[in-house]
Amino acid sequence: MMTLDTLNTLPEQEADAWFGQCCAATKWRKQMTQQRPFTSLESIKKAAVSIWNTLEETDFLEAFEAHPMIGDVASLKAKFAHTQAMASHEQKGASEADDSVLQRLSELNHAYLNKNGFIFIICATGLSAQIMLEALEERIHHSREEELRIAAQQQIQITLLRLEKNL
Repeated sequence: MMTLDTLNTLPEQEADAWFGQCCAATKWRKQMTQQRPFTSLESIKKAAVSIWNTLEETDFLEAFEAHPMIGDVASLKAKFAHTQAMASHEQKGASEADDSVLQRLSELNHAYLNKNGFIFIICATGLSAQIMLEALEERIHHSREEELRIAAQQQIQITLLRLEKNL
């Protein structure tokens, strides 16, 4: 947990790392670090959204890369150890699902990745595996462009939740 005062006074590299726990997009992290000092959580969230809305596809894809595939929490240990606890909590609904739902999630996640070139991104906090599966079943039929837009919207929701949880 970080206080606002501490965040505002962290050395640049440490602030960048802290913001990186909330969103892995380099441009976003750097700009958030440069926007300091912040006066409130609301000012941080406003800056987060404003900066996110200026980013491009490559930035979105970089942010998506830091996520494990829904239901594949084990991949966190190898690739994203610093966000493991956060993503594990966010995907709690997937860890409590029955095997058939998890199997279908895995199959559709791989099909989605093959179709779009990035993993299925959903703000999973509070969602059951069944609800995530239903969203994936619906979204897999979208165009790549539509999915990029939706995934980017989901990513900023995830980022805002992480900012709230960590500050």
